[in-house]
Parts: sequence; structure tokens; C-alpha cells
Amino acid sequence: MYRVTIYLSVSRNPMTASDYEILANFRYELRKFLRFSEQQAKAHGVASAQYLAMLAIEGAPIRLSVGNLAERLQVAHHSAVGLVDRLEALKYVRRIPSSEDHRQVHVTLTTKGRAKLAKLAAVHREELQTAGPRLVRELSRITSSTGG
Repeated sequence: MYRVTIYLSVSRNPMTASDYEILANFRYELRKFLRFSEQQAKAHGVASAQYLAMLAIEGAPIRLSVGNLAERLQVAHHSAVGLVDRLEALKYVRRIPSSEDHRQVHVTLTTKGRAKLAKLAAVHREELQTAGPRLVRELSRITSSTGG
């Protein structure tokens, strides 16, 4: 029989009531923005995940494969495949076989997808004029309270 001992790391600076408040405030501000984003996507006729996928595709510095998209969205590969399937059915994206690796498929936005993304990104940028400073303030409070 083997005995396994696990040592839990205890922070040198234990959490205080103020630390919890700061983290909770940051989470609150972040969640407000995310809820805004979800509502705007729905109002523009797409799922939130579809907006995020289109944003990731257009905003990536390289042409994304489905695997790269899964990584950017932090979802399982098969979830990204389903998302691309739905976006392709809406004619927002198209798949392009990789010329370097025939096992890979790249995903790009169509003209229709770019138009939808432009509208949604514009309302997000506008909202960030207000939400951004609040998020930055709360994040600054977190980093200054931890000495980071």
C-alpha cells in the first residue's frame, strides 16, 4: 500500500475581506460586459458563441484552422467544428483547405460574415468606452492589492 501526501500551497498573503471585495467587483464588471455582449449578439440574430468565433477568425494574426479556432475560443475541437458548421450554414464563414497540410481546413469570414461582425464589433467598442475604464480600475485594484 502506498501513501500519498499532498501539500497545499498557502499564499504568503492570506485573502482579506478587501481582497474578496475587489475580486467580486472585478467579476461583476466583467460579467456585466459579457451579458451586454450576449444580449447584443442575440439582438443581431446570432448566438454569442458565433459572434466570438467570427471575432476570433477576423482578429487572428494568421488564418485560423478549426483547431486554432478551438484554442482561441477555449472549447473542444468538436465544439468548434459544430460552431463552424452553423456559421457556414448561415453563410458567415467558409472553409478553405490548407495548401500546406491537406488534413487541415482554414476558416475565413465571408462578406456577409464581415458585415455582421462589423455591426456587432462597433456596438461592443462603443460599450467598452464605458465598461473599459471600470474593468481597468477593478483590475488595477487587484494587481495593486496583491503586489503584482
